Amino acid sequence: MMGEVMDEPFYVARATIDKVAGVHRRARLESGHTVDFGVHGAIKRLYALEDQPNLPLPVDYIVAATGG
Repeated sequence: MMGEVMDEPFYVARATIDKVAGVHRRARLESGHTVDFGVHGAIKRLYALEDQPNLPLPVDYIVAATGG
């Protein structure tokens, strides 16, 4: 199987992302589940976003997904 070219993807992830407020975003997955993300910790301090709610960064979800 090595060296074969794949013409079509075998999986396509579908999601919509909406802005809630500020840097707060909400993703709705095709399954109907929702995921909220934004900023927290050092990122909030670095960019002076203390007024924003503490929410996971998008990269937090990517890191969690790689372990799961």
